[in-house]
Amino acid sequence: MSTTYLTQLIEHLTELQEKRSDHLHTISKAVADRLELGGIIQLFGSGHSSLLAQEPYYRAGGLVPVKPVLLDALMLHNGGLQASENERDPSFEETFVGDLDIQKEDVVIVISTSGRNPVPVDVALEAKRRGALTIGLQSLAYQETQPSRHPSGKRLEQVVNDVIDTAVPIGDAILEAEDIDQPFGPSSTVVGAALIHDVFTRVILEMKRRGNPPPIFKSGNVEGASDHNDQLIAAYRDRIDY
Repeated sequence: MSTTYLTQLIEHLTELQEKRSDHLHTISKAVADRLELGGIIQLFGSGHSSLLAQEPYYRAGGLVPVKPVLLDALMLHNGGLQASENERDPSFEETFVGDLDIQKEDVVIVISTSGRNPVPVDVALEAKRRGALTIGLQSLAYQETQPSRHPSGKRLEQVVNDVIDTAVPIGDAILEAEDIDQPFGPSSTVVGAALIHDVFTRVILEMKRRGNPPPIFKSGNVEGASDHNDQLIAAYRDRIDY
């Protein structure tokens, strides 16, 4: 093996910084626009993508108005096989999509590395129908060779307002070694988390530039944080279950 996992990740993230920085800044300004209107940021993902939906929620140093859409049947703690099967079921959206609390001022980030499975596409379609700003967090490397599994034939990037491209390779793995017959070292979670936090930190700076104090959590392990956090939570408690 000619390189290490960390080296490969650093190279990948550096390339994203060089090629996508302007686009990420544009997305951050659109997100800041929605927060100024009183919206919140909602994140949805299935399987390992649900981990990314949880990552920026209630996060020290992170934005307060962030809400993960959490469905047990699509998460890993009840079994990865179940989550994968449900994500690919074209009828599964009927069990929850109508009950989502999505408002037109919101941002909905739909996380799906392949962008091809029915449930993420259905969530994006519903969020867009309600007027929310929809963003796909996905790898566009999949779009040419991995067709949609959605009944419409559409992939995630075809139904959202914008895309944050993780550019991870098909199959997710970034390392190869002699006498190992398949790539290894999954990258989508690490890269996805870095991109989410990059956008959200840009949102914070954009809000500050506009003269709006950004709502940022303090760590609960720092003295005096409770009063600070409680005041911020109160502004969003009707939309987000903390």
